[in-house]
Amino acid sequence: MFTKSFGIEIEFTGITRQKAAETAAGYLGCSASFTGGYYEVYEVRAEDGRIWKFMYDGSLKCQRRENGQIIAANNKYSVELVSPILLYREDIDTLQGLARRLRKAGGFCNNSCGIHIHLDGNEHTTRSIRNFINIIASRNDLFYKALQIAPERMRYCKKMDAYLVERINKVKPVSLKQLENIWYEGYPRNRNTHYHDSRYHFLNLHSFFHGNHTVELRGFNGTLHAGKIRAYVVLALALNHQALTQKSARYHKVQEENERFAMRTYLNRIGFIGDEFKSCREHLYKHLDGNAAWRYGSRENVRSHISTHHVESGGNSNEE
Repeated sequence: MFTKSFGIEIEFTGITRQKAAETAAGYLGCSASFTGGYYEVYEVRAEDGRIWKFMYDGSLKCQRRENGQIIAANNKYSVELVSPILLYREDIDTLQGLARRLRKAGGFCNNSCGIHIHLDGNEHTTRSIRNFINIIASRNDLFYKALQIAPERMRYCKKMDAYLVERINKVKPVSLKQLENIWYEGYPRNRNTHYHDSRYHFLNLHSFFHGNHTVELRGFNGTLHAGKIRAYVVLALALNHQALTQKSARYHKVQEENERFAMRTYLNRIGFIGDEFKSCREHLYKHLDGNAAWRYGSRENVRSHISTHHVESGGNSNEE
């Protein structure tokens, strides 16, 4: 699952775009340049030729620290880091190191900030996109609680639309064009516009149909915490891999009687296995209720559940 490329956008404030770019240049061993334009962009061209951008985002609440207090700031403190195309094994250390450096320089995130991860769409088909929709929709509530998506960001990161999910699974489109038409149903606005209303969902396919041909995941709060960023990237790549490789994925609400267990078993299923991803797993079920080790909460609850089930089914609890 780590062979697919991705790009990441990290929104933050606390420092100016110029300072953010200069900090990144110092970390990457190069220089920053102001290229301007509507988004007032600063570019940092790394030694490998790839460009990291720091640009203005009008949706951010600009703030800075002064004398230990967080106060309002002007729009120079609106910063969106836009990465070049990255690969996990080759680039995750650089991405994490850059996040740490920006945080140390004074950057921070508030409830207006988000992270968006773009996944290469070249290998996606009608089947895999339908899989992706069903995978996300089936775990809407679990993902939103696990990721603690701020209410302030729901405008820009809505849950998968129930009508879309129903239509996709009823029609079962056989072509990307047919799928595209279903995606834009109910949106009268010209679908060629960049800021189309359909894009503001956890799973954004507007970028796939009328953007850079990427599948975008928008369901992550802004952070400069390197461990959380890694967890989000791994989750995005794992979801993408599942959508691409699974023969089919139907829509069904997952069991949530024990949220932590449901999340842990799902993460293991999609590749979060072993010590390498222990911290990623912990970040992703930290805010969920329940017991990650036992579906019914504890060893004692398992015994109680089995005993109750045995009695209800007319079995003898003493039988071997």
